[in-house]
Formats: sequence, structure tokens, C-alpha cells
Amino acid sequence: MGGRPNPHGDRMTPPAVTLPDRLGRPLRSLRLSVTDRCNLRCRYCMPEADYTWLPRESILTFEELALLARAFASLGVSDVRLTGGEPLLRRELETLVRLLRADLRLRDLALTTNGTLLAEHAASLRDAGLDRVTISLDTLRSERLATLSHTTHHTDILDGIHAATRAGFKTVKLNTVVIRGFNDDELADLVAFARGIRAEPRFIEYMDVGGATRWTREQVVPAAEILERITQACGPAHPLDRGQRGSAPADRFCLADGTTFGIIASVTAPFCETCDRARLTADGTLLLCLYAESGVDLREPLRRGANESELAAIIAAAWRTRNDRGALDRQGLMARGALYPLERLRADPHREMHTRGG
Repeated sequence: MGGRPNPHGDRMTPPAVTLPDRLGRPLRSLRLSVTDRCNLRCRYCMPEADYTWLPRESILTFEELALLARAFASLGVSDVRLTGGEPLLRRELETLVRLLRADLRLRDLALTTNGTLLAEHAASLRDAGLDRVTISLDTLRSERLATLSHTTHHTDILDGIHAATRAGFKTVKLNTVVIRGFNDDELADLVAFARGIRAEPRFIEYMDVGGATRWTREQVVPAAEILERITQACGPAHPLDRGQRGSAPADRFCLADGTTFGIIASVTAPFCETCDRARLTADGTLLLCLYAESGVDLREPLRRGANESELAAIIAAAWRTRNDRGALDRQGLMARGALYPLERLRADPHREMHTRGG
């Protein structure tokens, strides 16, 4: 009654619950960080030399993460995205995917990764029940990646992308953070690369959040300019699902040859008014907004023995008070710079992008 078939079995999912926040936004999506560690040092996320890491003993086990995911599912969450840091640094991540897949209320399981370790895990993650994968690809040039991320593993990223396309995921998306003067001359090349492997590229405005300690307005390439550059190089593009985007962050477009791409205007036209995302750090801190100053500690009641219903009550109480519109609020600032100075980031690692699962 009101359920839908589960692609991994013949049981039916129950009708969705609706839990609105103060602005009427339902809780539907969970970004679940499994680690704060990363093996890259991208300038838009981790540009500094030293970091304060979450204590290892505070990192939740897969069973703890799955229990919290069930609590979120009981409140209406149907989509879970595994993130980090770099989530594939967490060993045996397939185990967590299987635990999540067992909950029929979770209809969509996705992963965001930098791709460096994906080649060896893509097939097993798909077999475990992962539906979709999004891979960061900020440049097609290895020398630029070395400058951006302090890594020589560009080939490993490309291998991971190709492994993902062979594994049979429902979708493979390629995320590019567009930075003026760095990679904004590669937009058409990235579209062509994605077309060749039947993936969908998504171009993201450079955001002033978390560890983007060197962000300036001048480095942001607005969505309108990104679209103009792509159409100049690739031909006209017509919008897809315009007016029906819902809570999805990307505006999607289609070229004459059927190639689709997305643009996320996270700075110039943020989607705060429809945001249905909660974020859970690897140590169990619930964040109601990517820009939130602080969060709600779920690890303490979890390890004290709280059950699914008790955890759900804590989450629901927090969500009902939510009125965050962080990106929209930042949009109106006259003197806008990086969200946090370096000393404030180091005072609380929960403020870092690699901890929040950007």
C-alpha cells in the first residue's frame, strides 16, 4: 500500500514519512561520512599542510552508522550518500553498503569519491548494492592535478572512472569544481570526455566553505558563464526538468547529440529553499547545513545504548528546529571571504569540509 518495488528483492518499501523543518523542507537525504581522512589535498577543501583529525576511537563502527541510518530512515530519509574525507580509505566499505542495503526504506545508495582507489572496489561495491557513484575530476591534465591536489595519481583516477562505467552502476557522474584561471578552460574537454564514457559531468561553482581558506569571489565562475562557455564550444543546450528539480542541486542540460551535463550554482543561486539534506560526520555529529557553526552529538546517546526510536527522536527534534539557509545568507554578504579563518578551523575539526562530507 503506497510502497514501491525494491530492486534488490521482492519486498515492498513502506510509505515515506514526512518530517518538515521550520521552512517546510522535509528530511529526505543523508550524507553519511565514514572517515575524515583523505589522500588528496585539494585547494578547495584541504589546502593547508597540517590538520587536526578526529580521534580514531570516536569514529563510528559500520554497525553504529547503520543503526543511525535506520533512525534517519524511520523519519523519511530514502537516499544515503557515503562520503568522507575519501570514503574508500575506510577498509571493507562494502560491508557498510550491505548493511544499508538491507533496509528497504533506503531506496538509493550512492558514493562520492576522488576515484584514486575506486578501480579495485567498483565491482564489489556494485555487487554489495551500491546504486550510483560520483567521482571528482577537476582536470584532465595530470600536471594540473599535481598543483591542485598534490598528487601524481591522475592515472589512478581515470582507471577508477573507467572501472565504475564497467561495473554497471545506475549512474556515474563526474564532479568538477570550476576555478577561474585554473581549470575553466577545460569545460568543453570535460564534457567530451564524459560523453565518451557515457558519464554525466557536473560543474560546481567554487564554494567558500570549510577548508576553502583561500577562497575569493574572483575565483568563482558563475553558472551562467559556465553554461555560456559550454554552449559556445559544444552547441545549444536545452534545460532538462526545469521547474521540476525539487531538492536536487544541479540544473541539468542536454546538447543536440543527447549529451547531458549539470551545473550546480552553489554560490550565485544556492538551493537552500529546497534542501532536504542532513549530514552526519564520521564521529556521529549531526549537521543541519554545510555552513552550520555546530551540530548535534549523536555518538554519546548511541554509545550509551539508545535504540533506533530514541535516536530518531533526537534527530527529529533537531530537524524540526532547522531554519538554516547558509549559502543564501552568505550570498548577501558585502565583504565575503572564506567561511572560517585557519585558527578557527583548527580549533574544531568539525568545521572542515573533509569532516562534513562536502
